[in-house]
Amino acid sequence: MTNKDINLTMLVDFYELTMANGYFEHGMQDKIACFDLFYRRIPDRGGFAIMAGLEQLIGYLENLSFTEADITYLRNRNIFSEGFLSYLENFKFCCDVYAIPEGTPIFPGEPIVTIKGPIIQAQFIETIALLYINHQSLIATKANRIVRAADGRSVIEMGARRAQGSDGAVLGARAAYIGGTDGSSCTIADSLYGVPALGTMAHSWVQSFDTEYEAFEKYAELYPNKCTLLVDTYDTLKSGIPNAIKIFAEHIIPGGYEPGAIRIDSGDAAYLSKKARAMLDEAGLTTTRIIISNSLDEYTIKDLLIQQAPIDGFGVGERLITSKTEPVFGGVYKLVATEENGVMTPKIKISNNPEKVTTPGFKQVHRLFNKATNKAIADVITLFDEEIDTSQPYTIFDPNHTWKRQVITNFEAIKLLQPIFQQGQLVYQKPTIEGIRNYSKKELGKLWEESLRFERPHKYYVDLSQNLWDLKDKLLKQHSKSSS
Repeated sequence: MTNKDINLTMLVDFYELTMANGYFEHGMQDKIACFDLFYRRIPDRGGFAIMAGLEQLIGYLENLSFTEADITYLRNRNIFSEGFLSYLENFKFCCDVYAIPEGTPIFPGEPIVTIKGPIIQAQFIETIALLYINHQSLIATKANRIVRAADGRSVIEMGARRAQGSDGAVLGARAAYIGGTDGSSCTIADSLYGVPALGTMAHSWVQSFDTEYEAFEKYAELYPNKCTLLVDTYDTLKSGIPNAIKIFAEHIIPGGYEPGAIRIDSGDAAYLSKKARAMLDEAGLTTTRIIISNSLDEYTIKDLLIQQAPIDGFGVGERLITSKTEPVFGGVYKLVATEENGVMTPKIKISNNPEKVTTPGFKQVHRLFNKATNKAIADVITLFDEEIDTSQPYTIFDPNHTWKRQVITNFEAIKLLQPIFQQGQLVYQKPTIEGIRNYSKKELGKLWEESLRFERPHKYYVDLSQNLWDLKDKLLKQHSKSSS
């Protein structure tokens, strides 16, 4: 069976099916429920994460249907009713979906996707929604950290062969590009999503010829424009760089082309890059770039630049595509309201762990911006139909330490959750990958520099409106009384 043969409708946790059958058998299939997808903690103790994966979730929802093979499989489990199986045979997705656009900086606790509709359907898509949003948001966030560490230097994602499976490689490349990388070694990511495919040669090319010089020469004949040569197959300083200089001098420049770069994939990157820069400059190749690869991440890159290593670009592989330092995003999917007699009734999950207490109700997220600076002040989660009057002073407060308050004026409030589906119909205009990438860069520019620090970044506050805070407090007190 190939990937094309797999109907992803069945990519669910089995309990979503057992619960769906239970809802159906108890006559609850048309009961309206609201679920929030949110995350609890920023990876790598950073100041923010980046929303990604929405396009793939949209594609899944547009094609959500059960095949004859799916129904046969479920029937053979002998635990699902025939009525329920008939319901699945005639399944039509009809939920409302709201989401924060891809590329947006996002923060813990705020809903980034909200699903409202028949409880069977809204519950059923939990796994796939988490899978797409968790994975790509994680990689986009990691990529952005690496890009910021590179401080304007080129970063290429090169981790396909170390990714966790084909989707990890392809969608990881897409997410990394959203996060700010310049392209990817993963060719199919260019074909499918428009992520620029980049790459030159491997050590095997150099080893395939009798001499390193011949390998470089044959490559330069084929690809003289911005020619990049891998110089560490045998001896970087004694062989690789001298041979590259000869090729540039004897073949590239006489042909009317500008030498591109050398790439170093092993050894002490700081030491070798400094030596390489001196050798290239001495040969008059002052514009020839130095590219470094080999187990890089934002921490290694920062250290290299602190050492003033003259590096012009980085190829980053396994530590980006797997987000090695923080490989789990930790998004969750929780029921927050159900419809009772035509009215949405808030629901809350309570835990001894305060982090796991949910915020109830059908909600909206507002991002508040200072009009004078165009910088983000805070996010405020409100009830869905609640409006923030920007013509009046507005008080924001820490929902956990309510005495911490600030009155803000001269601000604007932007609603982040956008309608994606209305009653199962797509109403959202999907942006291009370039549009998402540029939008993300623009939105990150609206955060204070203090939120961008790698170490102990400023905490960006996600507050609750007074109405929502009162609702949550009321439910907590009600449950406290009932359990005492």
